Amino acid sequence: MLTPALQAPRRSRSRTVRRAAVSGFFGSALEYYDFLIYGSAAALVFGDVFFPNSGQSGTLLSIGTFGVAYVARPFGAVLWGHVGDKLGRRLALVLTIGLMGVATFAIGLLPSYATIGVAAPILLVLLRLVQGLSAGGESPGSTSLTIEHAPENRRAYYAGFSMSGMQLGMGLGSLVFLPLATLPEHQLLTWGWRLPFLLSGVLTIVGYLLRRKVEEPEVFTDMQQRDEGASLPIARLLREYWTVTLRVAICSTINVVGTIFTVFALAYATGTAGISRPVMLTVVSLGNLTAVVMAPLVGRLSDRIGRKPVFVVGALGSSLSLLVLFSAIDAGNIPLVFAAGVIGQGILYIMPIGVGAAYYPEQFPAPVRYTGMAVGLMLGLLASGFAPTLAEALNAGASTWHTIVWICISVSVVSSLAALSGRETHRVPTPQLGRR
Repeated sequence: MLTPALQAPRRSRSRTVRRAAVSGFFGSALEYYDFLIYGSAAALVFGDVFFPNSGQSGTLLSIGTFGVAYVARPFGAVLWGHVGDKLGRRLALVLTIGLMGVATFAIGLLPSYATIGVAAPILLVLLRLVQGLSAGGESPGSTSLTIEHAPENRRAYYAGFSMSGMQLGMGLGSLVFLPLATLPEHQLLTWGWRLPFLLSGVLTIVGYLLRRKVEEPEVFTDMQQRDEGASLPIARLLREYWTVTLRVAICSTINVVGTIFTVFALAYATGTAGISRPVMLTVVSLGNLTAVVMAPLVGRLSDRIGRKPVFVVGALGSSLSLLVLFSAIDAGNIPLVFAAGVIGQGILYIMPIGVGAAYYPEQFPAPVRYTGMAVGLMLGLLASGFAPTLAEALNAGASTWHTIVWICISVSVVSSLAALSGRETHRVPTPQLGRR
């Protein structure tokens, strides 16, 4: 039986890891709420609000602004990675959540093209770039901090809560548009679409207050005390760990599948196939909310059997489920649309995403972990950001959704091979992670 003197440190460690997990949960929820409401608005209203004179190209231009943030993400990865590896994980995460919230709130206040002309889409793109810059450090930082706090046999379980937050944010982002999608067109285009962006201010305040209470991980403070940190983390990363960074980048291209689920499928179903907006928004919301529960569970599974098998099964299964989803959309088979959407997005897709939350940062040692996770992940996400734009362009031409889905299947195969090429980490002690 443990004495009170021994129980106190154990309770303190448990409280610390819970705080880290909750902080990661809310931070990721805000990041992906902001990103999802932008994706929904880009697919449903931004073409009319900011590109009203572009005809059918308005939707393409609108969805194109969605991908702009992914251009800024690698720059944010370098910036916040440097801050996180040099000055502290917590400081970087406090700054990223504040910047994301301010940019999203400001989008909700933007005048339309009809009010200020071409300045409106220019400001929209600039604020989207700020969103991308802050997002470049949010998820990599929260998962790196969490696995450094977590017990060694439950790293993926606790890291999974950051992915649960991501899915909750996306689910809320879809749900908040459900009642708005039923508004008369004029009300939706004038003030209705703004409400989800203004609501982000509340989430920002909650996330900021939670994040301030999180302690720096012992792995990081020990590294600072021993003066083992890199003077320029990005330089050391590219010199010594460029192959690992490339592997993480290729693995994270699996996010292409997620953007097809949440952005292009929404635009295709409502614009081409004639399925109502509320139905498709409900499908996306249920898929995301299912993933909220599944993310820690698939993480716990990988703590037991390994990261690689869970990643590969989910990556291949989620891309194949797109075949069923789009076939059901074309057929107007609403029950099958719900089944394919929820299973594909909420169960299969979350498997590589949930596992990657631990597997990616585990590939790097502490002095470059934040930078390595951020740069690798954001480079891979570049493909994800422009996937809806490419899909919309292909759909507008002679190609069909079949081409898009087979591209996703090819991406899932490549990302799975990259995951299999890495070191299995689920039994590696935390201080030994990333060491050669």
